[in-house]
Amino acid sequence: MSESGGRLSLEDRAQLQWLLSQQPRPSLRAIAAQLGRAPSTITRELVRAGVDPKDPVGYQAARAQRLAQDNARAAGAARHAGRPLKLSPGSRLWAEVVSGLKQRHSPEQIAHRLRTDFPDDPEMRVSHETIYQALYVQGRGSLRAQVGDALRSGRARRIPRGAARAGKHAKIVGMVNISERPAEADDRAVPGHWEGDLIIGAGNQSAIGTLVERSTRFVMLLHLPNGHTAEQVEQAMTAKIMTLPEHLRRSLTWDQGSEMARHASFSLATGIPVYFCDPRSPWQRGSNENTNGLLRQYFPKSTDLSLHGPGILDNVAAELNGRPRKTLGWATPAEKLNKLLNQQNVA
Repeated sequence: MSESGGRLSLEDRAQLQWLLSQQPRPSLRAIAAQLGRAPSTITRELVRAGVDPKDPVGYQAARAQRLAQDNARAAGAARHAGRPLKLSPGSRLWAEVVSGLKQRHSPEQIAHRLRTDFPDDPEMRVSHETIYQALYVQGRGSLRAQVGDALRSGRARRIPRGAARAGKHAKIVGMVNISERPAEADDRAVPGHWEGDLIIGAGNQSAIGTLVERSTRFVMLLHLPNGHTAEQVEQAMTAKIMTLPEHLRRSLTWDQGSEMARHASFSLATGIPVYFCDPRSPWQRGSNENTNGLLRQYFPKSTDLSLHGPGILDNVAAELNGRPRKTLGWATPAEKLNKLLNQQNVA
């Protein structure tokens, strides 16, 4: 029988008690062999039970079992109580968690990303529950604020678009309904299909354009410093979208806002067809609506959005594109897009 160093069961302890009561008493090595355990396991068992291994008199299986169970419960409680200490200030793990929080990553995103970034380092593992407990429940000052930023959904109810934008649902000449959009865009199987929208600033006087690629969730932001008329939006979109290779320029989906009145000119300049959502149907641009909610962490409502220059917009987009996404298997949008670009270069 092979020797095992594992824990003894109640049956093992009962047999050990019986063997120790025999006359002549077998040696500990012989007892260990009969139980299929290492001699050191038997010695430790006797010591834990308060019995001298050299003179093992008075060993009681029931009492030893109770002691073992009590010790196991105490050890489990100690491990549980000690988990937050794994995130002690100054440790590498703490630094990585704080870095993620400063980038507005959620605890769940951080926990999964650590496994990707440190695959062979068990010391760089932590559950998102531990992050919540150690930083949110126990956190103070700036750390607690960082957690608040990371957990903030940014999805507070917005002013109805009809009230926010004049002529929002005016008829767009020559628009093609989303029902005509290729099936490959619907199931996100093929990259290059984009969703677009505007987030509006105070008094409907300023805006930032948002473009989100449906397959990778990659975000690009449009700088609109002088307004958001149809002509200004068309020019900004054309300049931004033409920075992409042709295979990533397949379609654009927008709502029926008057800022898209020049969609035909945009399609002529870029070769990208534009499809329009049904009125009051934001779920038809789900990726874009989600991104707009995240952007409100950076660009609160009732502020002048024209104050944010191209550099700021690029930095915010880079931060969003660097967030691990559950829907992407905890990869980031930037990683997914770079993979597509590299595949095209190889081809």
